[in-house]
Amino acid sequence: MKIVLATSNRGKIREIQRFLKEFEIVPYSEYIPPFEIPENGKTFQENAIIKAKSVFEKLQQKGISEIVLADDSGISVEALGWKPNICSARYAGENASSEDNLEKMIQELKSLGATSSKAYYTASIAIVDKNSNIWTTHGWMYGKVIPEKRGNNGFGYDPIFIPDGENETLGVLPNDIKEKYSHRVKALKLAKIVLRNID
Repeated sequence: MKIVLATSNRGKIREIQRFLKEFEIVPYSEYIPPFEIPENGKTFQENAIIKAKSVFEKLQQKGISEIVLADDSGISVEALGWKPNICSARYAGENASSEDNLEKMIQELKSLGATSSKAYYTASIAIVDKNSNIWTTHGWMYGKVIPEKRGNNGFGYDPIFIPDGENETLGVLPNDIKEKYSHRVKALKLAKIVLRNID
């Protein structure tokens, strides 16, 4: 079964491909040029649905009918009033890079004098099948953030996030340990059940 991913984020593509090995996972950019998707939902779930539906509809306009999967995810930090939440990807501005967002969070934590803060990741997956039916799944990962980067594994805020039960950041931890806690893996496990039951 072929699944088209509604993302251009290479880190997400690699992670989803690794976990959904039994499916043929293809970024939507292999079919159509990347385009700006308005992420104007109020929740991760709403944004995931917007992404999946936007790519599904663009593909249909080209006469392509495929199952589309989208992910919306982000981090919420207690010391920052549980922000950036759904604004995680544009925390430092609309065209900010992952590194810009990470640096902004580190500086904000330092300015608050926080040596660590409770935090959690949320992942929401939306799936649109060939008949336009929509399913969503969710996953969470709890832990804390620290105001210093450790390690180069992962992407986004991983170098400053330490999951509950560990002493090192996701930037240091190997993939097999990360996947034990991963919010996206938890959501993908449920998404895999949905995909296996789509006709």
